[in-house]
Amino acid sequence: MKENACILVAEDEKKLNQMMVDYFSSLGYRVVSALDGVDAMKLYHREGPDIAILDIMMPKMDGIDVTRRIRELSSIPIIILTARVEEQDKLIGLDTGADDYVSKPFSLKELAARVRAQLRRVRMNSTPEESETGRKLIYHGLHVDPDSRRVELDGKRADLTSLQFDLLKGMAESPGRVFTRMDLLRLIQDDPWEGYERTIDVHIKNLRKALEPDSRHPRYIQTVWGVGYKLELAEEEPGPQIHEA
Repeated sequence: MKENACILVAEDEKKLNQMMVDYFSSLGYRVVSALDGVDAMKLYHREGPDIAILDIMMPKMDGIDVTRRIRELSSIPIIILTARVEEQDKLIGLDTGADDYVSKPFSLKELAARVRAQLRRVRMNSTPEESETGRKLIYHGLHVDPDSRRVELDGKRADLTSLQFDLLKGMAESPGRVFTRMDLLRLIQDDPWEGYERTIDVHIKNLRKALEPDSRHPRYIQTVWGVGYKLELAEEEPGPQIHEA
């Protein structure tokens, strides 16, 4: 991640748009902004932002469609802004590929904290620390390398977002352990926010799509009804191993 990360802000409320531009600029970020989804996509192609903040309800092209189009091209972090109060509406953007959401009205400090957390995750993914142990978590057909943050499935690299990798790595380090939604939320947020536990279901769904041959009948990530999730193979598969490089 380069210095002075570029933030794409797409929000049709002019006053709120300008407030975000001014605030993030004061923090040292480079900010480009749009008032509708079409201009947001033009800026995405022209500026190559490091992270996008998208309002769901925008003219010409809404934030869901913008998220979907960006996800076809890039894995940059996406935070969606929503004034909708129904939980299902808030999860639509996550299901489309967004990494986080913030409900209006919101604190600019809280939004900035979310931005920093997402950019930190990307930085960890792009500049892994030098390996001290060469440890790799290896399952039947699934290789998780915590040091390079690389995942391979049946010999082919699996393209995961940084958030998805953090979820998988956390579960892979404790195979068989049942993680509650709050446990998993702690893997992807420095300071988990109450009320966001249900978003984990959407992130797990997206992780399964990226990993599982048949996400409707998961091979690796199992649901423990009423509790959460665990990483566990079918009985006939060999258990996890730790290989030293």
